[in-house]
Amino acid sequence: MAYRDDNDLEFLQNIKSEDLDDLVYCLTHDKDGELRWTEELTTSEKYKLYYPDHNRYWKEIAAEIQCFGANTIVTIFFRGGKGVKYREVLTDVCDKMKVNYNKDSSVEKIENNLLMKILTDALENMSREELKKLAEATGVKNTSGIITAETMVGAFQAVFHAGGFKSYELTVIIVNAIMKALIGRGLSFAGNAALTRTMAILTGPIGWVITGLWTAIDIAGPAYRVTIPAVIQVAVLRQKFLYEKQA
Repeated sequence: MAYRDDNDLEFLQNIKSEDLDDLVYCLTHDKDGELRWTEELTTSEKYKLYYPDHNRYWKEIAAEIQCFGANTIVTIFFRGGKGVKYREVLTDVCDKMKVNYNKDSSVEKIENNLLMKILTDALENMSREELKKLAEATGVKNTSGIITAETMVGAFQAVFHAGGFKSYELTVIIVNAIMKALIGRGLSFAGNAALTRTMAILTGPIGWVITGLWTAIDIAGPAYRVTIPAVIQVAVLRQKFLYEKQA
């Protein structure tokens, strides 16, 4: 396992160790809390030396993502132990999850498209009462008085497009619900009471979407059990980094 220079993962060097904890966990542990058979991170010298100070071995963390996104045999024999760049890992996940995206868009935009696809699928499966509660929790208003999935999708798309704190907040809400479904635990840095209320409303519907997806992924191959949560973790860390940088 060796790190391939990757502009889209360089920001990880600026992430605090405690904020990297969730990413490291999903790379090394399955939903039952057992070490993944195919992970190599915990065997690396820097992991053994510095854990849990994850920031000091951020390149090893990035390399693990790159290698999980690559064909193992090709990685070993033809890439000198290096995987593929993050953009390829991300777009492969998006293709598997049938996300509509422009291949020339920024990685941040593609990550947002991925999260929006999961959120849209969840909203379409929510009852009118659940949508109403979600609208109240997030401050979404509709002049017609009827809250629909389309209303909420439009509102959340506008939030992502605007960027800033609201975009980061929405990312945290979505990713927290996804992580509970994928690895059995939410984000360690997910915060205040308003966020918690919104998370509670979305956790069930997003969990149903992820559960349905996982049935298909079981057939598709085990690497996606790592790359999907890893990409989603990278997405929320990027939003956190960008928000704090702007602030």
